[in-house]
Amino acid sequence: MAANSTSIRPFGMRDKLGYMFGDFGNDFTFILSSSFMLKFYTDVMAIDPGVVGLLMMAARFIDAVTDVTMGQIVDRSKPTKDGKFRPWIKRMCGPVAIASFLIYQSAFADMAYGFKVFWMVVTYILWGSIFYTSINIPYGSMASAISADPDDRVQLSTWRTIGATLASLAIGVGVPLVAYETVNGNTVMSGTRMTIIAGIFSICAIICYLLCFNLVRERVEVPANTEKVNVGKMFKRVFTNRSLLGIIAAAILLLLGMLGMQGMAAYVFPNYYGSAAAQSASSFAGSIAVLAICAPLASKLAAKFGKKELSTASCLLGGLVYVVCLFVRPENPYVFVAFYTVSYIGLGFFNTIIWAMITDVIDDAEVKNGVREDGTIYSIYSFARKLGQAFSSGMIGGLLGVIGYTKETAFDPEVTSKVFDLACIIPAAGLIAVALALIFIYPLSKKKVEANVAELARRRGEG
Repeated sequence: MAANSTSIRPFGMRDKLGYMFGDFGNDFTFILSSSFMLKFYTDVMAIDPGVVGLLMMAARFIDAVTDVTMGQIVDRSKPTKDGKFRPWIKRMCGPVAIASFLIYQSAFADMAYGFKVFWMVVTYILWGSIFYTSINIPYGSMASAISADPDDRVQLSTWRTIGATLASLAIGVGVPLVAYETVNGNTVMSGTRMTIIAGIFSICAIICYLLCFNLVRERVEVPANTEKVNVGKMFKRVFTNRSLLGIIAAAILLLLGMLGMQGMAAYVFPNYYGSAAAQSASSFAGSIAVLAICAPLASKLAAKFGKKELSTASCLLGGLVYVVCLFVRPENPYVFVAFYTVSYIGLGFFNTIIWAMITDVIDDAEVKNGVREDGTIYSIYSFARKLGQAFSSGMIGGLLGVIGYTKETAFDPEVTSKVFDLACIIPAAGLIAVALALIFIYPLSKKKVEANVAELARRRGEG
């Protein structure tokens, strides 16, 4: 059955909810990793932060192969009765959830250092480089097959962000309240609790993935790419595609800022402020702000001003907020929460519409090259996001090592003061750099996107 068969119901709320659940499932493992894995391995497993950060960076070189390979597999797969992309979600939801759970095995905390490093490396690569790739690439590529309408795609991007925000709410608010305990007057992470939390979140991820599979439908027929594999030609198309290079640069820098905020929250709140409750409050406030402000306004503002234009202004605002926070240096943790929340609104607008910007990039590439490469382009973009995640984790781990953070010095006033500095400088630098990348590299203004949509409609006989 063709993906555009008239027997398939029209695009509607079920698709938006289904796509939302897909990213909800993704982030039950992704946000858990980006926000708490470094903390778990430094404070529970007693692994040097530089070693953990190095792993997260090194794994991305593996992703350079697995992401693009999965993109090629998806592009060259033939549509089935369930579509071209949906079947992968059902196939891979179990493996990705199990691999995530295996990362957080606190029962191994007393094992030899070498064994703990070995376990961390194997489980992290299985989760991120293999299983997460095999479900995330088809999921992200699927957006352009659900609907060809740019407005529908913006709605899918918005609902995807709602799913990610709900996952962030569950993880960011719930984990600090449950995972930490007070030992000798200090707020420390409980390894046993983290293992249980990881297991619960893995089950939740599977449920969300299956909801995505059952609610979403593919309508745009995306035939298998039968073009002979030519790696040189493929990379030439990539590295001469300014719109793709621009969104890659912005994505890496966005993850640097956003994951820098989330990753440092696990240190600045319990170690500098001594308040796990404030860490929970920051995640709650940021998530609610995205749901209440960014989600309902992003598509309207993007339609009026353009996606590039909105993203540039909002990221610039988010970065400047942290510059002010660095100089104000609030003593009350909840004042810091306020700065965190305002900045999160800034990055939230870009994060809400970025998935629609990827479909703009795919359209732009088709206009230029005459070839539709949803899976390949999305896989390259996904790899860029993983680079951002890796650089963030590697940078945080490395900088924590530079300032002398270890399990033993975690509450030393001199060290915690430097932790605060990092908690402001990392997101400020990342978000301001995002705005500059969008201004000087990314070419898809509102006018250009509209021209591309009209050209593709003309080629397909829709205009």
